[in-house]
Amino acid sequence: MKPLHDRVIIRPDEIEGKTDSGFIIPDTAKDIPQRGTVVAVADGYMSEYGALIPMTVAVGDVVMYGKFAGSEIEFEGSSCTIMSQKDILIVT
Repeated sequence: MKPLHDRVIIRPDEIEGKTDSGFIIPDTAKDIPQRGTVVAVADGYMSEYGALIPMTVAVGDVVMYGKFAGSEIEFEGSSCTIMSQKDILIVT
């Protein structure tokens, strides 16, 4: 699967199931992760003048993104998020 235009597919980091003190966190109380690893990247997008603008993120980059960014999809057997590159806030 290859995203189009300026989209990337991100595999969110695993949600921790316990607190540091050992309490188990139920699924309904867990926050949606806002950090993940890029697993697929589009080629880029066209500017208004017809030039291809390459992507600034690459496969393997660890990124942080907005809480409600993107859409949930199934990719390579796991839950991932597809979003526009502009929704990525930080590349770490």
